[in-house]
Amino acid sequence: MGDTNGQVVAVGNGHGNRLDQLNYPTNVLIDKETDSLIICDRNNRRVVRWSRRSGTIQGEILIDNIRCYGLAMDDQRYLYITDTNKHEVRRYQIGDKNGTIVAGGNGEDAGLNQFNFPTYIFIDQQQTVYVSDRNNHRVMKWNKGAKEGIVVAGGQGKGNALTQLSYPQGLFVNTLGTIYVADSDNDRVMRWPKGAKQGTVIVGGNGKGAGANQFNYLCGLSFDQHGNLYVVDHWNNRVQRFSIE
Repeated sequence: MGDTNGQVVAVGNGHGNRLDQLNYPTNVLIDKETDSLIICDRNNRRVVRWSRRSGTIQGEILIDNIRCYGLAMDDQRYLYITDTNKHEVRRYQIGDKNGTIVAGGNGEDAGLNQFNFPTYIFIDQQQTVYVSDRNNHRVMKWNKGAKEGIVVAGGQGKGNALTQLSYPQGLFVNTLGTIYVADSDNDRVMRWPKGAKQGTVIVGGNGKGAGANQFNYLCGLSFDQHGNLYVVDHWNNRVQRFSIE
């Protein structure tokens, strides 16, 4: 905290497909058990693990031949990955290459058992899977073992009304089931309480731009334990932090 310069913790050798390179990484999580980073190496169609121990010079491939985008891990250390080519979410045990479909997998469309370009995911303590169904402009919730999902935000077509989303991406769900979503093309973060038919704008929504209360295409978001919100402001090439009551 307070550093003005970052530190490279994985790779830094330009883009490519060697084991010491990445190509368009979209998501990362920390596996505390093995003190390593798990990275969605999207354009190399693989998920790699990179040890945080000093002296690490290359990663190892956990899963290959997957057009991954989002990653999440549950309390039992199952790994959940979205595949934007197959329009599905799979759950993997670490070391398992095949995984099990837990959401989608029924082709590209807008049915309740389908996705159209799923991106970010969030897993709660009941292994409920929340998915930003980007090109369907909605957030879906799949209860454990369900054959279809429930629309919990958006789903009213692309737009900027409080009932709508436009290419939703980053996702966070608190213990009350309140959803926070990066409404990327509307340049705003929205909060949708559990069961709500519309959301509220908590930051942004002031048009596209580089001001302190503006964004230019939102991607990921996250909260820290103090309730601060961190937002990846893609085309402004910055990460912004907000205090949310």
